[in-house]
Amino acid sequence: MTQASVRTQSTSNSPLGGSPYPSLRSMTGQGRGEASGNAGAVVTEIRSVNNRGLKVILRTSDSVSELEPKIETLIRQHLHRGSVTVQVRLTSPPGADLPRVNCDAVRSYAEQLAEVADSLAMGDAVTSTNIDLAHLMQLPGVLESPSPDGQDTQERQARAQAKWELVESSVELALERFKKMRSDEAIAMAESIEQDLQLIETRCEQVAKLSPFVVQRYRERLRDRIEKAFAENNLQPAQPVDLIREVQLFADRADISEELTRLKSHLAMMRGVLVGDSSEESASTQERGEAVGRKLDFIIQELNRETNTIGSKAGDAEIAEHVVEMKCAIERMRELVQNLE
Repeated sequence: MTQASVRTQSTSNSPLGGSPYPSLRSMTGQGRGEASGNAGAVVTEIRSVNNRGLKVILRTSDSVSELEPKIETLIRQHLHRGSVTVQVRLTSPPGADLPRVNCDAVRSYAEQLAEVADSLAMGDAVTSTNIDLAHLMQLPGVLESPSPDGQDTQERQARAQAKWELVESSVELALERFKKMRSDEAIAMAESIEQDLQLIETRCEQVAKLSPFVVQRYRERLRDRIEKAFAENNLQPAQPVDLIREVQLFADRADISEELTRLKSHLAMMRGVLVGDSSEESASTQERGEAVGRKLDFIIQELNRETNTIGSKAGDAEIAEHVVEMKCAIERMRELVQNLE
């Protein structure tokens, strides 16, 4: 059996070695792998773009088309999301794929043509010396495959196995480089997401500090309006208990402490997914090879929901400014998360 030898070595033993975000990979990237051996030379190129699920598009040369199911299985073992285009080209050794001429068949055709000419009394119109070989080459059975049916079964299996090992080496090397590029891109994306997480945390702290003053300012505004209205209409001032009741109702409606708590919890959860926490649940998820992009996208939706609720309940212009900045950060994160596997 022929063993394939890989021409180009990877620059890293592990595509994710040393990454601060080992569970993250971008859905865009490319990789190229080459391998050569007695069966020929194989070049594999992998490219991918965003996609909700995993879509594998295979483009192979005719000589390896029968290996497409194996190639796709190998690709799906490593990737989980994205539209992935895989090109595999095999260049066979010189003369390996040239068809062979069946001399017996050519001779039989020539003799039969000569016999037909004799039976039709065509004389020397058709002889073995003036038969056009080019025409004979087009007749069935004259050209044979380089692997005729008569070839030993064990030999055919050995040739097929050598070809697959060559293709497998090329595809695995392309996958390694492809994953390395996607990991590097994911690190840059995660660092940008982390900056926005810090911005949201800072804004949350500011909102938490402003929140108690929202009720106080409302009470002062409400008292001033009531006193002015009663004074203009020569009415007795409102009882303090009525003012307290109205302020308490507003305080209940404008209380955002629960939303701030959930928002901070979602931020912590998102960080855990980004860095790939070592919890038992996370480890089980990584063993199953599940993509984290969908989970991050769900957390983004929850962040957006809590932020909208804070803005609508607080009813304060200063808090609204912080909410706007938080929503801008969430939108930036959403665009990046949608490109993560």
